[in-house]
Amino acid sequence: MPLKNKKLEVFRSQIDSIDQQILDLLVERGHIVKQVTETKLAHQLPVFVPIREQKKATTFKELARERGIDPAWAEDFLRLIMGSSRQSQSEVAFPRSTQEPKHIIYIGGDGGMGKLYKRISDQTGHITTSIDKGNWFELDKALETADMVIITVPIHVTKSVIQRLQGRLPEDVILADFTSNKRAPIDHMKSIHKGPILGLHPMHGPDVRNLSKQLMVACPIQFPEQSQWFVQQCELWGMRLIEAEAEKHDYVMHLVQGLRHFVALLHGSFMKHYDLNPNDMLDYSSPIYRAELMMTGRIFAQSAELYADIVFSNEERRELLLKFFEHHALLAEMVKNNDRDGFIKEFEHVTDFFGSFATKALEESGYLINRLADRFA
Repeated sequence: MPLKNKKLEVFRSQIDSIDQQILDLLVERGHIVKQVTETKLAHQLPVFVPIREQKKATTFKELARERGIDPAWAEDFLRLIMGSSRQSQSEVAFPRSTQEPKHIIYIGGDGGMGKLYKRISDQTGHITTSIDKGNWFELDKALETADMVIITVPIHVTKSVIQRLQGRLPEDVILADFTSNKRAPIDHMKSIHKGPILGLHPMHGPDVRNLSKQLMVACPIQFPEQSQWFVQQCELWGMRLIEAEAEKHDYVMHLVQGLRHFVALLHGSFMKHYDLNPNDMLDYSSPIYRAELMMTGRIFAQSAELYADIVFSNEERRELLLKFFEHHALLAEMVKNNDRDGFIKEFEHVTDFFGSFATKALEESGYLINRLADRFA
């Protein structure tokens, strides 16, 4: 073997040894994390503490800078480790927001979200009952000891499910829902229940490994103090909480969900119509288009009925989509007329509208694109 190659093998062997030491240190760190988990459970402390993580990230970046290591890379490395720690904390049990366990009924418990939240509620020490089509007859018995009923069914059947609860709910039970629009379900719940009502929208799918850092939008309506324990429970699960009025929530969701998902359908449908195979396109994709293609593709790995419910959830959302088409037609005229100057003018107007957010978007999307390129190149 040439001398150069022998030297290279020595260096590589040293690197391999250091990598093994890193893994050993991560194992040691994991043992300490286990003790942290036990302490948090004993004192009912949340899985995710944003202030602690941010402070640690800031300190870690400075330590990296002092050692000549890229601080941005160091923060990525640390956050991967902390994410793994949160996951390990979420595998055994969760702290509980109440001294005594609560009895939570999940109507639609056989669905993805119902199963997820039932599992996590069980891990927290609450008592849970899953009600679905096959065991609806068990509902009345379960209601005798229920503290909370959460409706987690498709949007198009939510109203009928709520109606089936009329006259059956104890007055002090909390009635809640997980639907992605809030005003209509809340109005329906108010019409059949005089007790506490809590509109909820988990801003994630059922495929998450845990609830740490996931967003929950809460719309407390009647007797909010009685449902506060569940809001606090979400925080102990590590979730980020936003309290909002139903009208504000629905207006934002028209854009966040309705319009975004329909644009994905438009993108996918266009590709299908012109036989633009996504696997072929990947070979010619820049990192940013790869990201866009993946965000489109992931929707078509899920239920068509789910996205139909989201897009056609109410009249206001459909009206917004029609306005989108009208605006789309206006911009299409620029292409028909080869109006390059008009395009630039509109582009600059939108740039002014986005303001400083555009710079932030460039920075954050650049981060995602670079990580995507590094991982899948």
